[in-house]
Amino acid sequence: MYAVIKLGGHQYRVASGDKVVVDRLSGAVGDTMTVPALLVAEGKEVTLGTVASQTPVTVKIVSHGQGEKVHVRRFRAKSRTRRHTGFRSQLTEITVEAIGTLKATAVKKAPKAAKPVPANA
Repeated sequence: MYAVIKLGGHQYRVASGDKVVVDRLSGAVGDTMTVPALLVAEGKEVTLGTVASQTPVTVKIVSHGQGEKVHVRRFRAKSRTRRHTGFRSQLTEITVEAIGTLKATAVKKAPKAAKPVPANA
């Protein structure tokens, strides 16, 4: 069983027990949070939409850290202009603890519209 979740503008395919590195989440190490699923697949059965969004995915924050440094250099020829800056993205490592079960929802049918009564009856 796996699910697709959305965190920080990115989508991740996760299964129970997976460790995933995502953009920094607000929360302390050890906190658990539930994330709605975009897609849930169990065997050959795939569920999308509102039914899948009712399936909670429980994740636990393992650690916070920084990514590798990205060097940004700018060079302009013949003008002795050089610039160098760096960037390190703030990351969070999470563990998927459980993927909830699909909640059975009864589909309600819309009431039938009453037939208009003819005026010449």
